[in-house]
Amino acid sequence: MIIRIFILLLSCLTVFFFGGCRNATPLSLHNQDFQATIRQASAKVFPAVVYIRVVSPNLASGKDEGNIVSGSGVIISPEGEVLTNHHVIDKAREIRCQLYDGSAYPATVLGSDKDLDIALLKLELPTDHAAPLPWAVLSPMNIREGDFVMAMGAPWGLARSVTIGIISCSRRYLDSHGKYSLWYQTDASISPGNSGGPLVNTAGEVIGINTLATLIGGTMGFTVPAEVIQSILPRLRKYGEANWAWLGLELQPLHDFDRNINFDYDHGVMVAGTLPGSPARKAGFQSNDRITALNGQCLDAQQSEDIPEINRKLGLLPFEVPVTFTVWRGDHQQQITVTPIPKGKVDGDEVAFPRWGFTVKTINRFNNPGLYFYSRKGGVFVYGIDEDGNAVSSKLREQDVISTVAGKEVHSLEDLQEIYDEALKNIQHSHIVMFGIVRNGREMQVAIDFRNAKNK
Repeated sequence: MIIRIFILLLSCLTVFFFGGCRNATPLSLHNQDFQATIRQASAKVFPAVVYIRVVSPNLASGKDEGNIVSGSGVIISPEGEVLTNHHVIDKAREIRCQLYDGSAYPATVLGSDKDLDIALLKLELPTDHAAPLPWAVLSPMNIREGDFVMAMGAPWGLARSVTIGIISCSRRYLDSHGKYSLWYQTDASISPGNSGGPLVNTAGEVIGINTLATLIGGTMGFTVPAEVIQSILPRLRKYGEANWAWLGLELQPLHDFDRNINFDYDHGVMVAGTLPGSPARKAGFQSNDRITALNGQCLDAQQSEDIPEINRKLGLLPFEVPVTFTVWRGDHQQQITVTPIPKGKVDGDEVAFPRWGFTVKTINRFNNPGLYFYSRKGGVFVYGIDEDGNAVSSKLREQDVISTVAGKEVHSLEDLQEIYDEALKNIQHSHIVMFGIVRNGREMQVAIDFRNAKNK
């Protein structure tokens, strides 16, 4: 019965649809025009889309295991610069890009930023490569809801794929992924493997880089806007990173419906708090301060969607150059001067020490605030322990902060590498090494016997 009702309904809809199309020649012409527009736009960008395969280390198990990752990218200059996502090429040992014509070339990383999840690559073309590269225009357009767009890339490793949809939201705020940027939300299908591919408008211009997607349903994808990408491209080329400035200010808008926050002010942005040891805290900022200007220029965040642009403006400030904020504390106006400092890497480096049987990572104040607090000066911590390695029989654990090894202080991966190399040279005389560690604020000693050569 259910199937019968469905067929009857479908028949009625079919009659209605075709009955209404008898005199629909203008609509057919519009459809043809739209199809031609899509094809022309696709033809402008599609040849510049690349399929990326990356070999990167996987140290979480305590061993240096290779990991193969695939993604997408788009060539944005005749010199062979390729835009993709940071997470596609993160810690890559080898990068290869397959072009539209099937040719493949290695690539190097010119610059990368984890905060925006954007990376800039350079194709390593042979000296006798004469054919000009196809490349696409990166264009910060005035995007509106309902605009038609195309997502291009290699979903699930299937190269040279195009999907079509519309802009569902032109200013999407994602709290956990949006410190410096709003997102374009689209219903053009974006799947794993599309990461790093372009979102293209009907003029054949790249309006953003596809980065996030929902795996269930596939109707929500999120794209970093071209305007935001262009703001950091010069820094990626010059420094190899976005080189964000850091003040340690946590900001919130005047009105936040989700958190039931509503400050009765006409303009400004509120200070939610300051981070320990930050320039903002040292300068005297307090929670509930209202900032109205930076160096005389108005700052205003009515809604959460206004916060990323302000954060980006602060992040692009020059280092060690004092800036002055106009601040209201209650009814009292004052000027607070702060000197930005480099934010540094968002994620720490990783190194494997196979004979000891574990991997180590640099402590980062943003990703590892608890470890940073206990270590006081940064340093390194145990990232992974090899279940077949020499460290298993010791009492060493993941997340332990390493303070000393063999009586020598450890402040960096370089310090630990030097001690490790020396220990291997002297293994005939001593095969037990003492580690001074900090675990949840408590100092202790553990010993590792590394005579077992299984993991060398």
